[in-house]
Amino acid sequence: MNRRSIKLLQNLRERLNFSKRQKFVAATLILTFSLMATQFFSGGLRLDLLLLMATMAYVLSLVVLQPDVKGWEYLTLLTLPAFYTAAVFVFYFLLPTRWLTRLPIAFLYALGMYAIFLTENIYNVAAERNIQLLRAAHSVGFLLSILTTFFLVDTVLSLHLIYYLNVLLIGLIIFPLSIQALWTMELTENITGKTWWGSVCVTLVMSELVLVFSFWPIRVTIEALFLTTVFYCLVGMMQQYLVERLFPKTTREYLLVFVLVFLLVLFTTKWGVGIQ
Repeated sequence: MNRRSIKLLQNLRERLNFSKRQKFVAATLILTFSLMATQFFSGGLRLDLLLLMATMAYVLSLVVLQPDVKGWEYLTLLTLPAFYTAAVFVFYFLLPTRWLTRLPIAFLYALGMYAIFLTENIYNVAAERNIQLLRAAHSVGFLLSILTTFFLVDTVLSLHLIYYLNVLLIGLIIFPLSIQALWTMELTENITGKTWWGSVCVTLVMSELVLVFSFWPIRVTIEALFLTTVFYCLVGMMQQYLVERLFPKTTREYLLVFVLVFLLVLFTTKWGVGIQ
């Protein structure tokens, strides 16, 4: 191979050597256009498309974050992109089949997905050294975890399954989301015992509440809102506990949010009407 050919190959390699932000944009566009394309398929393929979109989000997240992903980070870093994509997908299919309604959701999904890529990258870097953007990443990551929880829980409850299936499915949703949300506060190479047990406790409490509300005459959206609020309060307090910032004032603020939403549940319950 002559020198000219070698130089051409080097130039081509340099051009194909995209920055991480360029990779994030490319992966976001691929996922967004794939999400928009799913509306051309029949409803009978909904489950297959859901699994496909979640898998695509997981694989693309792994590709754009490589070569830094290792060990438990295959769970902690890649859970939110896959779950967020699944959450938006199920909500996307509930919308009217018109571009006027679906385009804004696709745009918001793209913003959220790009924010997740940036957030996960910050976590990845912060696991090696301290950076100033970590606090902002915590806020964005937790907000998107809450949004994802609401969409997925609301979808499961909307299926009106038998109570033990609701408990099982919501437990399978809450446990990995709890692990990734708590791990982000420690960013350790291995998931610590506090994170494991904290996630188990959140999942058990949420599962028990799902069981209770299976026999409670409450609207699906209100129930999903309440369960998401419980997730926000429990995970939020545990996050502060892990970084030793769970002060009495902080606890009171979380409890106040819980009480207000619980009062909303009581006032909107139609006693004697039957479960809806």
